[in-house]
Amino acid sequence: MVATAFVSGATGFIAQHVIKQLLEKGYSVVGSVRSESKGENLKKNFATDKFSYEIVEDLETVGAFDTALKKHPEVTIFVHTASPVTFDAEDNEKDIILPAINGTVNVLKAIKATAPQIDKVVITSSVASQLTYSNPSARVSEDTWNDITYEQAKESGSGAYLGSKTFAEKAGIEFVKKEKPHFTISTVHPVFVFGPQVFDSEAKGKLNASNGYISRLLKLKEGSLPEFSATFIDVRDVAAAHLIEIEKPSNGLRVLVKNEAFSSQSLLDIINKNFPELGLIKGEPGAPVNYDRITDDAKSREYLGLDYISIEQSVVDTVKQYIAANK
Repeated sequence: MVATAFVSGATGFIAQHVIKQLLEKGYSVVGSVRSESKGENLKKNFATDKFSYEIVEDLETVGAFDTALKKHPEVTIFVHTASPVTFDAEDNEKDIILPAINGTVNVLKAIKATAPQIDKVVITSSVASQLTYSNPSARVSEDTWNDITYEQAKESGSGAYLGSKTFAEKAGIEFVKKEKPHFTISTVHPVFVFGPQVFDSEAKGKLNASNGYISRLLKLKEGSLPEFSATFIDVRDVAAAHLIEIEKPSNGLRVLVKNEAFSSQSLLDIINKNFPELGLIKGEPGAPVNYDRITDDAKSREYLGLDYISIEQSVVDTVKQYIAANK
């Protein structure tokens, strides 16, 4: 008998792919959403009686997940994807840092108090908690931790995002250490995530934070190209990593999910090659990708055993869907 998984933040970009892959493997899924309209929209899109939803309006409310979990004693797996992903907030602490920390702790408290049958918790974290704030070029791996302080995190949107992922993960580890619950925790740490939405309708208008970078490039008919470089992973590979974490023990490995490096120019080259009709600026075609941070994910690659989707395929799939949805 295939298990039932609870996925928090079910309307999210990564979460929807996780749900899709769970359903494809025969799992039943309960997703948390902030409103009935969002839940009904998801139910309609997934179009299966194996998906249902529960409304959790505010992750920070103490006991927010208690009722939802009590209603579903069949759930044995919890995937926590719900967390702010933004670099632009009115109050960095209130809008980004605290929701991430409190949301994670509230989930773990609820599972310990109300769901003794849940034995596996997978948390969507980020490479943000593995970077080194004090040294941007420092080597990154499954074993490294961000050294950002709470005060530094409050100073900017990007700092708040880095801090939120770091502090939330540490809060989860501390919870397990102190409370000794009946479940294990594992984490998935994606780098910059591109890729299509699960449903074409979700590609209309403004995209999620990472794909929004691609959609902004599609508007560059004139002017200069903004400089940016990072490492990429396709969202479908991120979801696959979650399923692997669900189905086999990671033995504490903070799974780092990354593929190749990219730059604004390399993305533009892919788009111009595959969509010349868009008439975008050319920049400096073929310029090398200058990304010097060493990101060592050897342990994770061996553990996951995935054949990652290339950046060209990921960008093409993303752009094709975006153009079709926004004609």
